[in-house]
Amino acid sequence: WLYQKYTERFRPVLAAAGLTVPMATVMPAVTPVCFGTMYTGVMPAVHGIQSYCKPVITADSLFDSLPRSGKKVALVAVRDSSMALIFQNRPIDYYLTADDAGAVEKGLELIGEDRHDLVVVYNQEYDDMIHDTTPESPEALAAVWRHVEAFDRLSAAARQSWSGRGSLVVWATDHGNHLDWDGHGNHGEYRPEDINVMHFYGAYPKK
Repeated sequence: WLYQKYTERFRPVLAAAGLTVPMATVMPAVTPVCFGTMYTGVMPAVHGIQSYCKPVITADSLFDSLPRSGKKVALVAVRDSSMALIFQNRPIDYYLTADDAGAVEKGLELIGEDRHDLVVVYNQEYDDMIHDTTPESPEALAAVWRHVEAFDRLSAAARQSWSGRGSLVVWATDHGNHLDWDGHGNHGEYRPEDINVMHFYGAYPKK
């Protein structure tokens, strides 16, 4: 619903990743459950996280299959976040940062070094802000626009550094959110605001 309501503000995302795919996330719509499914391809009952908790997933994941194929993977995430915890113990490079800004800068550095086949950069400020305030508070919306700017910078770096090969950039949201009864943002319910999300894909051919 954010994309539908503020489409114009997502113009940099559309310029970098013009293929927009409406998605329905899994239930409950909370981060470790959703990312567990997104990166394993199996339902929560199979990968094992069915509530808001952060155990290490043992099901086969993208972070297992790519290294098996000889690909080098980097995961950049805020320390103690879901992404930093549930996919531990894989043969990939982990870079844990204090905040989103540090994650973006590390992602840009890794893309520039061109030592990895996949760089995953996780940002969480908007989710933090909706829980502290509301989904459309000035603080929350400012976080969204920082995410847009970060994706613009990361995708531009990928186009430049990886121009010698075919590449793909992806903005993949785990879940939506809604204004809850207590006046704060929340998610995890079976309702359109929480379930319906957009994923964005941009493919760049080898030059």
